[in-house]
Amino acid sequence: MRTIFLSGTEWLAVLRIGLGLWWLESWRHKDKKGWFERGTGIAWAGSVAAQHRWPFVRRGFDVVVAPRPKLMANVVVHAELALGLGLILGFLTPVALVGGLLLNLIYLLLMIHDWAEQGQNSMMALISLVAFTGVSWQSWSLDGAWGLFL
Repeated sequence: MRTIFLSGTEWLAVLRIGLGLWWLESWRHKDKKGWFERGTGIAWAGSVAAQHRWPFVRRGFDVVVAPRPKLMANVVVHAELALGLGLILGFLTPVALVGGLLLNLIYLLLMIHDWAEQGQNSMMALISLVAFTGVSWQSWSLDGAWGLFL
């Protein structure tokens, strides 16, 4: 399918790369020293979870995240970096898209009571879904160049 300037698969690649840049920016602007040494990101998430309207979110945070703050800080920060690079380069793209969708859904679930924060997560989740179902790794990607996931 041809569209203005680019093919349909190329426009999907533009979406994928834009989403990767969004994840990379999320990683870049984090205060890594605060996340890794002082645990500020996990502490903030804990304060949000503690006031959450749904008990399973509080329990889930208390069981999974709270006992492992340094590990979870590393998981979040490095996942955002890996997602950004994977989507920009088109490397293991389906894995990155599903992983990003899941991370955005977790962020949405945690912040469900504060809709002011949900626009970014909602749009990133939607782009992940569109890029995944549209097989966005067919153009401008290492996956496409290497014949992976075709």
